[in-house]
Amino acid sequence: MWPSNPEKYSTLIKAKAKKFGFQNCGISKADFLEEDAKPLENWLKTGFQGEMQYMENHFDKRLDPRLLVPGSKSVISLSYNYFPDEKIPETDNYRISKYAYGQDYHEIIKEIMVEMVAELKAEIGDFHCRVFTDSAPVLERSWARKSGIGWVGKNANLITKQSGSFYFLAEIICDLELSEDHITTDHCGTCTKCIDACPTDAIVSDRIIDGSKCISYATIELKEVIPDSFKGRMEDWMFGCDICQDVCPWNRFSLAHNQNRFKPNESLMNFTKKDWNELDQDLFSQIFRKSPVKRTKFAGLKRNIGFLGN
Repeated sequence: MWPSNPEKYSTLIKAKAKKFGFQNCGISKADFLEEDAKPLENWLKTGFQGEMQYMENHFDKRLDPRLLVPGSKSVISLSYNYFPDEKIPETDNYRISKYAYGQDYHEIIKEIMVEMVAELKAEIGDFHCRVFTDSAPVLERSWARKSGIGWVGKNANLITKQSGSFYFLAEIICDLELSEDHITTDHCGTCTKCIDACPTDAIVSDRIIDGSKCISYATIELKEVIPDSFKGRMEDWMFGCDICQDVCPWNRFSLAHNQNRFKPNESLMNFTKKDWNELDQDLFSQIFRKSPVKRTKFAGLKRNIGFLGN
């Protein structure tokens, strides 16, 4: 391994991130997230996690990456664009969140990060790390905010001035000493478009989300019957919801991704509500075999479609 050279390592890592297609890369010190502890505790106590009981697990690890990756010194935060060049038609159709148009991002981004780490180790020498993308008790937005990638908007999504918020977050937690980046400034100002547009009032106050009221929660996370409180308020979303991002002024800067595996299955471009209502298990498996939508399973998607149709 090179002699410890935080600045040189950091420059190399950011160059590699760009080479591997990441939109942004920022670095922060692997330390206890002091300012996130109380808000997370209060959010859980209020019950805003709904049926997402996994959010209650590993409280300490969520706040301290050194408990998740022993010996870690730095958190490398990465963002990967998923904004599509063409939206799935919405006339006479049910709606799918843009992040789920194509193949499952968990697998794709993790695969890219593993390749990136292999190249880094070939140049730097061996170092200890783990890679994550929305699959472990990591407070991704907090780390991305600390690393300067963006600020947490009033809709609780991370927003970047130059590119909006339609991107995935990922992390490499490692034992390298790296140069830290700085938190960026907040640019939401007096805008409340996301709060005003949410049809279920899930954004209960500035940057606080009642997960149990969110359309994404109801269509993806919730395994039981969708509550009647969602009736007539879901605006044809059958998987996820993009409303609070679609209305965000910063997303006028979103540019189309160039990841072929995020392009939608051709069937999705031609389906109508009639097709969705006639969907069977075989066709579901064929269309969504590699998609995040498979998380709902066939029965879950049919439940969502039935709820919208009634």
